[in-house]
Amino acid sequence: MQKRGVAFLALAMLMAGCSSRPAIPVSEDQTLVMESSVLAAGVTADAPEMTRSEIQRTASSTLYNERAEPVTINYRFFWYDGRGLEMHPLEKPRRVTIPAKSAVTLYGSANSLGAHKVRLYLYL
Repeated sequence: MQKRGVAFLALAMLMAGCSSRPAIPVSEDQTLVMESSVLAAGVTADAPEMTRSEIQRTASSTLYNERAEPVTINYRFFWYDGRGLEMHPLEKPRRVTIPAKSAVTLYGSANSLGAHKVRLYLYL
């Protein structure tokens, strides 16, 4: 009977592992999230800097392409309120091509008032 219990537990853990989606672990203070494929493509980035005005919050980040060919990057800015909750609606993902051995600056704007933090997510 004990073997059946161990087998059932192993099967349950396997099924739970299959149903969970992979996620990138992010700490609350991490403002830049880059998939490893972005780094492998020769792209580095500055953490986003948020500018606060009376009307709207904006953020910018510079991406650098170290390679001798252009690289296309997908990105999205995520905005968070004072309690650390993600603000909706989310910005749509965008795409930029960084020319060879060059840099580009990305800009994002919060869709509503009350944004206190920003996070930039980069992926291929």
